[in-house]
Amino acid sequence: MKAAAFMLAMSMGLAFAQQKGGKSERKPPPPQMKQEDRQRMRDDMRDAYRDRQARPDRPRQMSPEERQKLRRDIDDANRQLRK
Repeated sequence: MKAAAFMLAMSMGLAFAQQKGGKSERKPPPPQMKQEDRQRMRDDMRDAYRDRQARPDRPRQMSPEERQKLRRDIDDANRQLRK
């Protein structure tokens, strides 16, 4: 009986401590962005995406003549290395 009363008292104490401590640990909400800052961020993102679209990720495909010249240049360079 004493053990049950002791356990009940301990659990009530822990519950009270959690409630009291939980309120003081709350963080204040972050400050809201100003309208000017939001607009500046939108403009920056728009510019970044526009720049990315202007620069394609893949280079353009080479013409058959360009590929043949590149092959010859590579073969010549390999021959020079062997010497």
